[in-house]
Amino acid sequence: MGDRLGQKGLAGRRRMPFLFLLSLFCPVLPEQVRYTIPEELAMGSLVGNLAKDLGLGMRDLPTRNLRISAQKKFFTVSTENGDLLVSDRIDREQICGKKSTCVLEFEMVAEKPLNFFHISVVIQDINDNPPTFSQNITELEISELALTGATFSLESAQDFDVGVNSLQQYYLSPNPHFSLIQKENPDGSRYPELVVKTPLDREEQSCHHLVLTAVDGGDPARSCTTQVIVVVADANDNPPVFTQDVYRATVQENLPTGSSVLSVMATDLDEGVNAEITYAFINTGNVVRQLFKLDSKTGELTTGGELDFEERESYTIGVEAKDGGRHTAHCKIQIDILDENDNAPEVTLDSESKHIQEDAELGTVVALIKIRDLDSGFNGEVFCQLKGKFPFKIVQDTQNTYKLVTDGALDREQTPEYNITITVTDRGKPPLSSNRSVTLNIIDVNDNAPVFQQPFYLVHIAENNLPGASIAQVSAFDPDLGPNGRVSYSIIASDLEPRALASYVSVSAQSGVVFAQRAFDHEQLRAFELTLQARDQGSPTLSANVSLRVLVGDRNDNAPRVLYPALGPDGSALFDTVPRAAQPGYLVTKVVAVDADSGHNAWLSYHVLQASEPGLFSLGLRTGEVRTARALGDRDAARQRLLVAVRDGGQPPLSATATLLLVFADSLQEVLPDVSDRPEPSDPQAELQFYLVLALALISVLFLLAVILAVALSLRRSSSPASWGCFQTNVCSKTESGVLPNFSEGTLPYSYNLCAASHSSKTEFKFLNIKPENIPPQDLLCNEASWFESTSNADTQMNSNSVSLQQGRIRSENSGKCSPTLSFSTNGGL
Repeated sequence: MGDRLGQKGLAGRRRMPFLFLLSLFCPVLPEQVRYTIPEELAMGSLVGNLAKDLGLGMRDLPTRNLRISAQKKFFTVSTENGDLLVSDRIDREQICGKKSTCVLEFEMVAEKPLNFFHISVVIQDINDNPPTFSQNITELEISELALTGATFSLESAQDFDVGVNSLQQYYLSPNPHFSLIQKENPDGSRYPELVVKTPLDREEQSCHHLVLTAVDGGDPARSCTTQVIVVVADANDNPPVFTQDVYRATVQENLPTGSSVLSVMATDLDEGVNAEITYAFINTGNVVRQLFKLDSKTGELTTGGELDFEERESYTIGVEAKDGGRHTAHCKIQIDILDENDNAPEVTLDSESKHIQEDAELGTVVALIKIRDLDSGFNGEVFCQLKGKFPFKIVQDTQNTYKLVTDGALDREQTPEYNITITVTDRGKPPLSSNRSVTLNIIDVNDNAPVFQQPFYLVHIAENNLPGASIAQVSAFDPDLGPNGRVSYSIIASDLEPRALASYVSVSAQSGVVFAQRAFDHEQLRAFELTLQARDQGSPTLSANVSLRVLVGDRNDNAPRVLYPALGPDGSALFDTVPRAAQPGYLVTKVVAVDADSGHNAWLSYHVLQASEPGLFSLGLRTGEVRTARALGDRDAARQRLLVAVRDGGQPPLSATATLLLVFADSLQEVLPDVSDRPEPSDPQAELQFYLVLALALISVLFLLAVILAVALSLRRSSSPASWGCFQTNVCSKTESGVLPNFSEGTLPYSYNLCAASHSSKTEFKFLNIKPENIPPQDLLCNEASWFESTSNADTQMNSNSVSLQQGRIRSENSGKCSPTLSFSTNGGL
């Protein structure tokens, strides 16, 4: 056994240079390479440099990922240098049987770009199988009457090798009575026949022992032997004779077991036992004996197993007919198998991956399809197609290979996955088909920008909100997957100051919730607009913008503010004078108030809370105008006090109060004594106590002073009219001499005309020295009109140093005199 292995290895080494040279001179096509190697090469043996023969550079090997696509892989590819190596035991006899040419065909797949190449490896036979006989001893009976030159068939040896390595010669041990000849069957196999050289004499020698040797044509040759025992029988001079030397039959494959194929027949001219013929197989292997059965009595040949055209196309069977006298005859049965369409096509998919990007170009190779049909001829012709409507198509590459390529635009958002069914059908009758399904997942690319759910966001929020509260939420949808569909939010623009933006609002990058960073004030900020951006995390990133307008709603958080009547510099209320002869409807004064709120919250109404003389005055509900409701009666007091409430329209309403001190007098002198004799209090509480003690005394003194002053003024006017002057002054505020009052923007100055004697020494008033250019034109002379008008400005903006006042029109009852109305500060309630 060791010698045989050594010889086998030596033969393989001797053939290797020849095989390599042969592979180098084989024509190399761009997509087809052919090699020739002997069988039984050791694992790891080099077949050829596949990368070089395919025209692939050594630098491309790591990325091209060469691999073999085959049902059974006998070879492997080195990823380092592209060598094609043997990876499994290659037994030619097991792979190809008795075929004269044994070729292993497979496809070599390369990636990036995806392509495949057809590889053919011719397997050469080596002498690894010796000839064998089925029996170690063969007994042959020959009649002593056998003629010289008579032939007798011997059992042939079986050699699984082919070509020169198959059985080539038979040798017989030397014997004076017998010689050996060898003949060929129609299929090329050889079998031996024993030839009688000299007549046999049973009485001289009844048994002959011969040795039959079978030798193949290998180098070194291999052989086997069997012992042939020739028994010389008594006379039987008529051997059987077959009606035909060769019987032929053609049957369909897959013929049911037990079906009759044909019958052989031999005749014998002898009679009795010598004419009884039995039939048996001769020179037939075990495989054939299992597939066919021969009736020894009738000579009928039937099937004993299933015939398969794809395994073997024809069979040659030897049959022997033996009579009772041990004479034999031989014939051959040639059986041809007809192909049927009994094999469905086989589909093999070899794809780089089961994923493809949705932006793949048209014609991108998705998978390689390899089709195999074991049938022959028309039954083995196939065509490939897709079942269903897909953006893919099948393109034929070679006779049995196809490519699955893209044939339309892919959109993962519409169809994220395709279940593709590939149907392969042959052209047999009836046709057979096979299906192969492949699931192809579409890989997402960032081809969709975020889309906001609304084209514009409008948010209403009431002022005085809690800082940190959410005021709105924007939401954008991105149909992409993973980072391509992950949206973040940010504020990119605003009509607010950039520095102040962060102190007003912020947005959550993950949820899109907009938070108020501070409490809003409707009176300071009524509306603002933001531009928010939704951006995905793809590469490159895509984004979308949307506008968010925030309207700050008003709350009733500001009470009305009374502009007039205002308190004096010392905190006391101011007087308004009313002519004694004022008629009903006479405009006495007007309560002026403002509310910083808006809308209904700033809708003001005026109400009388208290009145010293109810029914004497009326108050406009919406205008705040105080008018006389009736004429002054004798019983009515000269000094009246009204407590007015100003309410807004909010819920709940807020209010403010104003106190009106009204004095009925025809001239300023009637009220001057009351003012001039009053000390200027430093403390309101002290003033109140003071007036409580001296109330009665002061009233009497003031009245007398007023009468005296009026008489003095009348006398002085009548005696020296040229010495009278008309002075303009403002007695509503206490201002230093020579300086005009400083009214802020939006305030209402309250001006009065005062006529007094220039040399009067009893008056306690300090008049302003106003330059002519600072005197309003309408107040130059007090005698030019019998009445004057003080205009009002309803500006709602004021500060603590200025008060906006509005004075209604007051008509003087004395048309020929200057009858001014004087508002002055008092202490306490008179």
